[in-house]
Amino acid sequence: MPGRVALVVDDNEQNLELASFLLEEAGFEVLKAADAEQARAALRRRRPDVLLLDMNLAGADGLELVREIREDRRLAGVPVVALTAHAMRGDRERFLRGGCDDYIAKPIEVRRFVPQVEEALARGRRPSEREAER
Repeated sequence: MPGRVALVVDDNEQNLELASFLLEEAGFEVLKAADAEQARAALRRRRPDVLLLDMNLAGADGLELVREIREDRRLAGVPVVALTAHAMRGDRERFLRGGCDDYIAKPIEVRRFVPQVEEALARGRRPSEREAER
């Protein structure tokens, strides 16, 4: 499917490069950000089809960034996938309740990563409980 754009946000350079490489090999155009400010700037310049967001960025709360994204009407419909090393019981549910649409645990599984991203894209944005009540 040509023309898919992914924004990958991760402050670990190796994780950022691996995720970007795998997505580019699958035909995605990849935008990269190493911190929350770079992510905000990238989102102001371009609306991605999917956002892969490290939940533990240096100096930033991933869920706070998700809240900002969810408040931006221009970004409505963009699925946000938590890309995180937080893989304890309850973490997935916490991130989904916090506004993420999907969850991929790190370290990423190379063979499964792109299919997971494509599944998140296919499912699209799920409305939050608050949005569903409107």
